[in-house]
Parts: sequence; C-alpha cells; structure tokens
Amino acid sequence: MRISSRFLFICLSVFFFASCDDRPAHPDSLGKGEIDISVDETYRPVMEQISTIFDSSFPDAKVHIHYKPEAECFKDYFDKKARLILVTRDLNLQEKDACKSRQIYPFSLAVARDAVAVILNNESPDSLLDMNMLKGILTGQYNKKYTVVFDNQASSTVRFINDSVLKGEKMGGNVFAAKGNAEVVDYVMKNPNAIGFVGLGYVSDSSDPNNTGAFIKSVKVAAIKNDATGEFLQPYQAYIALKTYPLTRHLYYINSESYHGLGTGFANFISNQRGQLVFFHAHMFPVRSEMVIRDAQINQ
Repeated sequence: MRISSRFLFICLSVFFFASCDDRPAHPDSLGKGEIDISVDETYRPVMEQISTIFDSSFPDAKVHIHYKPEAECFKDYFDKKARLILVTRDLNLQEKDACKSRQIYPFSLAVARDAVAVILNNESPDSLLDMNMLKGILTGQYNKKYTVVFDNQASSTVRFINDSVLKGEKMGGNVFAAKGNAEVVDYVMKNPNAIGFVGLGYVSDSSDPNNTGAFIKSVKVAAIKNDATGEFLQPYQAYIALKTYPLTRHLYYINSESYHGLGTGFANFISNQRGQLVFFHAHMFPVRSEMVIRDAQINQ
C-alpha cells in the first residue's frame, strides 16, 4: 500500500509539471506572429523599404506599421498600444519614471542618423542660410516674409527645430502645419515665397542610379552654415555622418518587450546588417554598422 501511494504521488507530480509546461506561450516570437508598431511619419520612405525586406525574410511575421506624428507615437507607447516605436529622441527622465509607474520596461537604441532638410521654391533667391536667418524666418522677423510650412504641429521636426534653432523663442504667425512631409514638398514646389522643413527621405532622389545622395529637382534644398567651420552644407550623407550639417538628428527604437517577441525581432533586424544597409541606401548614416569615412581629393 505504501508503494502504491508513492507511485500515485510521483504520477501526480509528473502530471502537474507537464501541465505547467502546457501554459499558453507568448503569441509572437522573434520571427513569427503579428504586432502593431508606431513610427514617426518622417521615416515612412525608408521604413516602407525595410518593411518589404523584413516581410520577405519572415513570411510568418506581420508587422503593421502605423505612421504618426512623433507625439502620437509616444502616446501609443505609454498607452501600451505599441510595444515598439521609432522616434527621433530617447525617453527623458520624467518619461522613464512614468514607465516604472505603468510597469513598462523600456530598452532604446539609436539605429541611424539623418537630418532635417530645409527646402525652398526653385524661384527663391535664397539658397544659403545660417542659423540666425532661420530663426528670423521662423519668428517672422526676417526681412523677407516667408510662409513657413511643417509636416504636423506635433511632429518630431517641429520639436527638433524648437530645440535646436529657436531655443525658447516662439514661432511667428507665418508658420503653418500641413498634413505630412509630402504635402510640405508639394506646397513649397507651388509657392515661391514658401520655405519648408522636412525629413531627408522626402527630398532624396530615390531614382539616382549611382546612389550619390542627389536631391529631387522639384524644390531647392538649402545649404545651412556650420558656425564652427564657416561652411555652407547641404544634408549629404557624409556631413550627416560627421554631424557637420547643423540640423542632424538620430533615429531611435524604443522597445518594451520583456520577452523575445516580434517587436524585438524587428528591432534586431533594423540594427543588424540588412536593415543598416537600407538606411545607407536611403542616404542616412547607419550608426550600428562599422563604416570608414576618408578624405578624398577630386582632380579636375
């Protein structure tokens, strides 16, 4: 009888632990499942390319990308509507404290560097701008009255220009918001007195066969003065890499997954070789890759 009881106890123990192993697993993994992520609308052109390659590489994975102004991406993150977001800044200390109270455990990483491009109508006499001129245009105090157009009032571009150019000064009554970067380009193309601020992906010429970083011809991309060197520079890849173009910024992913889920898989993809190569061909600077920049002399 003692032997039978012991045998029964062992059987029950095996059944219990087997039942524990049958607990529901996470609904997604690094390369399988379905997930919604929020991405700064500024990066739609390059992220559409990355999404196409990722989908072909992981046919069992469905990453639904929602392109939104940066402020809305952060809202989705804190509301737990998106476990992964791609934005142009890291979490600040206050937001990290908010994550703790919401039991969100963030991990963030810069994956690429790009720039804000300043665009003008092709008929505009201006093409070389310094930071004081930009500030004057944005505040409405410049000697020529420009209509200033941004993509969205809650966008990363507006925040970046406020932080890096205005530095506390208010925008003038000549500043307006469109409905996206493409709309900004279209407006500037049609209006001689307009100046726009857009993400680099919307002015890069994707049809350039040699991938030289050429810009689209429908608008003029201004050169911005580097106060340290005195050079007027356009947002070419080399100047973005060296951060000598004054309006340079980073692209970050912020991930809240506590397991190896699809958000982590997508974040890994854009951080590794194939994703980094897409950033490179989009004329951004891939910061997770080893790249060598050398000085070159062109013989006439």
